[in-house]
Amino acid sequence: MDAPRLAAPVTGALTRFVAGAGLLLRGFALYVRSPGLMLLGIVPALISGALFVAAFATLLYFVDDLAVLVTPFADDWSGTWRGLVRVVAGLAVVGLAGLLGVLTFTAVTLAIGDPFYEKISERVEDRLGGTPGAVDVPFWASLRRSIVDSLRLVAISALVGVPLFAAGFLPVVGQTVVPVVGALVGGWFLALELAGAPFYRRGMRLPDRRSILKADRPTTLGFGVAVFVCFLIPLGAVLVMPAAVAGATLLARRSLGQPVEEG
Repeated sequence: MDAPRLAAPVTGALTRFVAGAGLLLRGFALYVRSPGLMLLGIVPALISGALFVAAFATLLYFVDDLAVLVTPFADDWSGTWRGLVRVVAGLAVVGLAGLLGVLTFTAVTLAIGDPFYEKISERVEDRLGGTPGAVDVPFWASLRRSIVDSLRLVAISALVGVPLFAAGFLPVVGQTVVPVVGALVGGWFLALELAGAPFYRRGMRLPDRRSILKADRPTTLGFGVAVFVCFLIPLGAVLVMPAAVAGATLLARRSLGQPVEEG
């Protein structure tokens, strides 16, 4: 279906960015009020978290070898410069892995925990007056669409990650500007992924979701960056995931011009 064209709010970009981050805090508030349901949402995140921690630990173990692999041009350099460029390369590898790891963790966790997260999102909508324009989507069809859309988002983010990886070699810029850009890019894709359930419930696919969230990009980025930063904290992704799903439902409703306050 065609996505409705919504005008962005009139308030300033910074104000909307902060408001977007606030949606995650409201997700935590909903977390506290429904602890039983929200704890169920931690189980899929724990499973994914164990897999990704093992994968990341393996990456860190071999990061020196990977740094050598991607910097063959430095083989004949003096020891000091060769060591410096390979430290920078190692940091770039870890940074790219962190960006892709956060996004793929979200995609895998949403796929594993689809019934739980769908229920969390639906519970949030019920508290706010229900889902206008809801359509009946069979479970397997919903799961298949969710996986396909998540794979598309991860593929796109990987393409974006490659130039960020290359920019990570630049002195100063690679250690200051690139992490900020990475958080913004990662936050945008995280918001797109996490908001999938409420849009699917309305019969909207990824292009609709992207178009609607883009209309208020600062709010979307504020929410996504807040989640991204939390996911970088050890165990943060596991503990924050249910609240992030709840907050993404609020983001979707706000972007669609629907009530986000309980009546």
